Amino acid sequence: MLRLSKKADYALIALSYMAAPGQRRTVTAREVAEHHAIPVELLAKVLQRLVRSGVLTSIQGIRGGYQLARTPGAISVAEVVEAIDGPLMLTACDDRADNCEQYDKCSIRDPLHRIRERIVTALHECSVAELAESQEPAPGTMRAIPLTVAPVPHRGHA
Repeated sequence: MLRLSKKADYALIALSYMAAPGQRRTVTAREVAEHHAIPVELLAKVLQRLVRSGVLTSIQGIRGGYQLARTPGAISVAEVVEAIDGPLMLTACDDRADNCEQYDKCSIRDPLHRIRERIVTALHECSVAELAESQEPAPGTMRAIPLTVAPVPHRGHA
């Protein structure tokens, strides 16, 4: 079964929170952790890994925290998962014969590699912005509601 690690889940949760409509530009690990009931120490490590990979920037100081390094639409789910878990793998096999006893007889290696490429392509096409679309507005903010104003008929004086 193809499955993301818990750390990759946490990374995507944090990034979608940061990209939510009306969210402040800088958020703390504690804020995100408390909002989503994630262990703060683990989330802090995940966020630091995202900083090292260039997905986030870290802001020091009293109003410090984390910011998206690019727009949410420019950060792919694949980039995030690879930053946390390393290269996306579907099977344990690779393209080297010295790592597999079945290499010469394997009939599924190439089809599985093609399936992996399709999955990787799909994850590259999905962005953090798409994940954030379903987020509620950040606490303390309000989402704009379209309002249509009908003209009031002019009443003449009698």
